Amino acid sequence: MNMCHLKSVAATLLLALFFLALGGCKTPKLSEANEQFGRGEYFNASKTYRAVYNKLNPREDRELRGQVAYQLATCYRKLNMAARASAAYQNAIRYDYPDSMALYYLGRSLQMEGKYQPAIDAYTQFLEKCPGDQLAREGVRGCQNAIRAASAPKSRYKVAQAKIFNSRRADFSPMYLDKTLNTIYFCSSNEKASGNDKSEITGMKRCDIFYSTKDEKGNWQRPQPAEGELNSDFDEGVMSFSPDGQTMYLTRARRALDANTSVEIYTSKRSDATWSAPQKFEVTADTLSAFGHPAVSPDGQYLYFSSDMPGGYGGKDIWRINLTQRVGSLENLGEQINTSGDEMFPYLRTDSLLYFSSDGHAGFGGLDIFVARLNSTGDRWSVENLGTPMNSKGDDFGITFGEGESGFFSSNRGDGRGYDHIYSFVKPDIKVTISGYVLDKDEEPVPNAVIRIVGNDGTTQKEVARDDGSFKFSLQRGVKYVMLAGAKGYLNVKQEFESDSEEEDADYGIDFILAAIHKPQVVENIFYDFDRATLRPESKEALDELAQMLKDNPNVTLEMGSHTDRVGTEEYNIDLSDRRAKSVVDYLVEAGIPIERLSWKGYGKSVPKTVTPRINKQYPQFEVGTQLTPELIDTLSEEDREAADQINRRTEFQVTSIDFDIM
Repeated sequence: MNMCHLKSVAATLLLALFFLALGGCKTPKLSEANEQFGRGEYFNASKTYRAVYNKLNPREDRELRGQVAYQLATCYRKLNMAARASAAYQNAIRYDYPDSMALYYLGRSLQMEGKYQPAIDAYTQFLEKCPGDQLAREGVRGCQNAIRAASAPKSRYKVAQAKIFNSRRADFSPMYLDKTLNTIYFCSSNEKASGNDKSEITGMKRCDIFYSTKDEKGNWQRPQPAEGELNSDFDEGVMSFSPDGQTMYLTRARRALDANTSVEIYTSKRSDATWSAPQKFEVTADTLSAFGHPAVSPDGQYLYFSSDMPGGYGGKDIWRINLTQRVGSLENLGEQINTSGDEMFPYLRTDSLLYFSSDGHAGFGGLDIFVARLNSTGDRWSVENLGTPMNSKGDDFGITFGEGESGFFSSNRGDGRGYDHIYSFVKPDIKVTISGYVLDKDEEPVPNAVIRIVGNDGTTQKEVARDDGSFKFSLQRGVKYVMLAGAKGYLNVKQEFESDSEEEDADYGIDFILAAIHKPQVVENIFYDFDRATLRPESKEALDELAQMLKDNPNVTLEMGSHTDRVGTEEYNIDLSDRRAKSVVDYLVEAGIPIERLSWKGYGKSVPKTVTPRINKQYPQFEVGTQLTPELIDTLSEEDREAADQINRRTEFQVTSIDFDIM
């Protein structure tokens, strides 16, 4: 623990002695308030301190007023009344209260109000007095994170108040009974809680354990008190269950007028729907420390819990004990999890996935929910804040998971009285898809096209394209895929794709253009210099795609054919087109295609192009099926003659065989 915090503990003890000394001469209520505070009766103590504070003279009793304001602020802080705590700490500072911890706790209270910049200012003033204080540094970092988070996208969690479970009092720490997920237990101080007296600690009825079950339609029913001997006049709190749902581990408050309030772990056994009277679970022989918030590991081997027992890192730490080999198995989870602040409310989802709440790691306000992941070698935890909206400026804690990324947790967000309520959460599955069309060179759907997709995560999928050529696959994030489309009478086309690793929905588009085997196929975007056979640089992309298609279809041989327009002599055009076709073959050979698979021919102007549906879409003045002969072109307008000549100037390939022996 930081020395500034140790000094604060000593100062509190001295302050209590000072109050006791003054109590007799000043007012009987001051000694009463000190006694209430010492027993942890913060609600009653706050009322008494408030009465004392109001009777003190602002001028004559400045020192005592500052001390009472500090104690009053501490009561409000313990009761989660952030706004009142902030005001009282400010009063203590105004009356020159000497302990610098007033600045630290002012920062904490302002942070829980969501007043992040004033909280940073208070933390900064405290750090000037205690430069190395890690909790204050984390407080500043948490406020800065919260300011940034206000303008950043929220996480994908959807959060809503679970109204069926909540009352007008405190309701918190939900926990499923077993894997059926049909029964849930939680703590509540609602009016159905047993006993009539209100807690001196909270001012509410003492908490009991309640439960709710689902009806035949899967709807949660109104909560009822747990049946049997479980609930009592004491506070019954946070609970967890053995994997078979037959044993409950619960937290119970220890109350005595001559001792400080603390908590202990108890167990109760279930018979049908009835719970037995709780029996104390002995963690150690230590009777001074607090032990609470039990959480059974999914395999039932370990009990995780929160305690301020000696040997930790300060405040309350998360520990565990082996339930089958109790003696000598107690262990602290270590400094990667625990801080000099409080770590509480552990929840084990798997043996390497721990959720807990903390005010020592950088958070947005009071307690924030964190997830810790254990690495594959089992020697290091990585801790991550769940972010908004799971966390808020208030206390967020007591999480439990149901199906997938859904469940319940507790929070006092938005409640000025500091009352906790139960919230549901769900993290919708990320929908990553890839869709597109399988078309031929004329942009018509390819009948019965088959698309296969293989991921480097080992997944394989297959789909037949719909009548319009469309297809769609669901993908995983951050996976590399190879996709292959093919159909009878067409060459296969392969494409590679990698999905993004971002946590957001995405729909990627990709189309496959298949070349028919039975007719010539124009190779688009091949360009030559005027009156020459030299390929221009901008032809590279189209030729590389052609080379890849040949590699994807290793049993295919092609003839490359080049065509000219009607201008020039027949002899000249045959020679030019032959050289142009040869230049394409030379490029493909350089790209790794065996010359045995390739041939070429120059057709000059001898094979005018017949208008296809695709050409018609681009040049609607030419009807589908029309052959662009020189005689027809001569009858056209100058603009249409130029367009027709451009269509005739082309490079095509024709499949000559599909049984080339690659050996």
